[in-house]
Amino acid sequence: MLKLLANENFPLKSISYLIEKGFDVKGIGIHSPSILDSEVMKIAIEEERIILTFDRDYGELIFKHNYKPEHGVIYLRLTEYTPTEPGEIIESILMDKDIDVKRALTVVDSTHVLRQRKY
Repeated sequence: MLKLLANENFPLKSISYLIEKGFDVKGIGIHSPSILDSEVMKIAIEEERIILTFDRDYGELIFKHNYKPEHGVIYLRLTEYTPTEPGEIIESILMDKDIDVKRALTVVDSTHVLRQRKY
């Protein structure tokens, strides 16, 4: 089972959606509110979780500060969305056998175009 770590800015309705779909999701806003992004990275690395975020600072943590979460980071660059849409997008990415998010910063924009930068 894939283990996910939803950053504090990830919608609670999307977290609930993913849990209902059978994903193991830990929400920072629920379990560890207001922690630093570097601490989120450490949790993801220790617990082997994929980070879900709307925060572009994770690219800097990976490529400038050498954090390397094995299971990857999915960064959503959405401006408008329904409460469950981020969860639906994450589900579709993770269920697509042609997409490997491990050791990659995966970026999804408002048109759901996917770009990846491996590390």
